[in-house]
Amino acid sequence: MLNISADDVDRALTFESLVETLREAFRAGAVQPVRHHHSVERPQGAASTLLLMPAWTDFSTAASGDGYIGVKVVTVSPDNNAIGKPAVMGIYLLLDGVTGEPKALIDGQRLTQWRTAAASALAADYLARKDASKLLVVGAGALSPFLARAHSAVRAIEEIRIWNRTRANAEKIVAELAAEGRRATVADDLDAALGWADIVSCATITTTPLVKGALLKPGAHVDLVGAFTPTMRESDDDAITRARVYVDTRAGATKEAGDIVQPIASGVLKPDAIIADLHELARGEKSGRGSENEITLFKSVGAALEDLAAAVAVFDKSR
Repeated sequence: MLNISADDVDRALTFESLVETLREAFRAGAVQPVRHHHSVERPQGAASTLLLMPAWTDFSTAASGDGYIGVKVVTVSPDNNAIGKPAVMGIYLLLDGVTGEPKALIDGQRLTQWRTAAASALAADYLARKDASKLLVVGAGALSPFLARAHSAVRAIEEIRIWNRTRANAEKIVAELAAEGRRATVADDLDAALGWADIVSCATITTTPLVKGALLKPGAHVDLVGAFTPTMRESDDDAITRARVYVDTRAGATKEAGDIVQPIASGVLKPDAIIADLHELARGEKSGRGSENEITLFKSVGAALEDLAAAVAVFDKSR
């Protein structure tokens, strides 16, 4: 069994190739039970969340008899930020699909960062305007630079702005991106930046909406990555009502994503108003952006097949 580190994952992947890997994975499909989602209460501090995300090759449609089984074990501990550690920790176990033999143990945090950002970029490839060049990233967590790189892999992004409640954290991301030769600056005024951006990519754990739909310009694309529980929400009702809404998976988004669950509960969004998920977009069953001026909104909660596809890609490059 291979033990694959975060650095190994970085060496194995590019966003250009991973976007195409995920496109094919959503086209082909996989068996992916809805993830286990458990709250781990503690006497002091915020509760942690334990996520178990299994998936395996759909052998009924696979071209050959081989394949893989995988499961990701993730914890989300919001208080980690106060002690200088990432909120998201995890590990991925990849198994042989026939024998169940362990094939690889992969750094789950890094795999999650890559596949999450690549899924957003895949959605943007269908939904963002072809001439989108201005990217606003809301939130300066560990995922922030990955989102900037991923969106830049599918659109010619000329300028990136980073907004965060704590400016110093945004400055760190800006410095990291600038060192890669990207044009990046801190956005001090979130409302103004929302009106400036062609693509808004939001990755936070806020319960108070940060993306105000009234401020979005015609043609904008909104990418919502955070708010992974029904009580969290990154966008307001105006964003939902002004936009054509898309999700990564209907089952996951309508059960777990506050940006979808809450508007459905209040009647602002009808379930059948969700235009498509990534399966339907990848298979050409539903259309993406229809006009230059429409606003599109994509909500990602994470799909286990993304982890499986990314893990297999890393394993193939590492053995």
